Amino acid sequence: MKIFTPMSQLNFEAMSQADLRAYVISHPEDQEGFYALADRFHADPRTKLNSLEDLDKLPEVQRAKQRAK
Repeated sequence: MKIFTPMSQLNFEAMSQADLRAYVISHPEDQEGFYALADRFHADPRTKLNSLEDLDKLPEVQRAKQRAK
């Protein structure tokens, strides 16, 4: 995984999907990163979300993973 610079210098568009996902999981307070990831999910036709509730649960899943570490 790449080392990330401070949030003000991040270019979410240049990050791979995996790097952006890892960043969002490790920085759950960064709403801009979360929305960049959500936009990618929405824009990718291969992404299968059963409902908007699946996307709404992402922060909850992130917090659970943080607690498990």
